Amino acid sequence: MVSRTNERGYRLREAREALAAERASAQERLTGLERDFAGMVESSAATNADDEHDPEGATIAFERQHLVALMEQARDRLAAIDAALQRVADGTYGWCEICGRPIAPERLAARPTATRCVGCASRR
Repeated sequence: MVSRTNERGYRLREAREALAAERASAQERLTGLERDFAGMVESSAATNADDEHDPEGATIAFERQHLVALMEQARDRLAAIDAALQRVADGTYGWCEICGRPIAPERLAARPTATRCVGCASRR
């Protein structure tokens, strides 16, 4: 019997390359968001803005929380990509974690970090 890694080796290589590129992009996005957040904190520290009583305060607080939420999403994305890269290394990438069947290549192309086939994902 051919192992899953050898049987789908060319796909795993392509997946690894695509995930590595996606990871670099996600890391770049997170770095930019962290830089924006640090700049926002630094500029608000330099002013005497009172979020509670300043008419602009609600906007500043909203923008700060928005950046925090975007950073959390970026970190979650990185974690999902890292998990997918680990599955590539383990030879389990592209196999449904629920039923054990292959995940359709079209699904992986659209959602490279998918852990479930369409059937199992729809039963959630």
